[in-house]
Amino acid sequence: MATLSGDAFDLSQSGYRPSANEEFMNPEQLAYFRSKLLMWKDEILKESRETMAELANGPIQEADLTDRASSETDWGIHLRTRDRQRKLIAKIDAAMRRIENGEYGFCEVTGEPISLARLEARPIATMTVEAQERHEKNERISRDD
Repeated sequence: MATLSGDAFDLSQSGYRPSANEEFMNPEQLAYFRSKLLMWKDEILKESRETMAELANGPIQEADLTDRASSETDWGIHLRTRDRQRKLIAKIDAAMRRIENGEYGFCEVTGEPISLARLEARPIATMTVEAQERHEKNERISRDD
């Protein structure tokens, strides 16, 4: 059985998938989600390094104005994507802290367990689907005021 304090939980080798038939957020589930979060973060950082390496190659040197505008638009999209990913890394780090604090997998609003399916799809989730829907509905109402 994998432990939270032990070596990294290898998702590809273990074949383990969290199940509703086991204790919620047991050490094996926590190790599984910790590994999933770390792999996600590593992937984002790798993409970021690749973008920075491309940017370091120098300014856009397209002779044609249309080509230059297209290239600048592409770079703008890359940079916005990197900014979103920077924010995502902060959320991944926050999820890692919740794992360490024993709060991971529980809704920050209701304290109820977040479904394993939701955590599998969005391991940085901090609310149950129901609490998230209420939160978004309240945001829309306050925005409309």
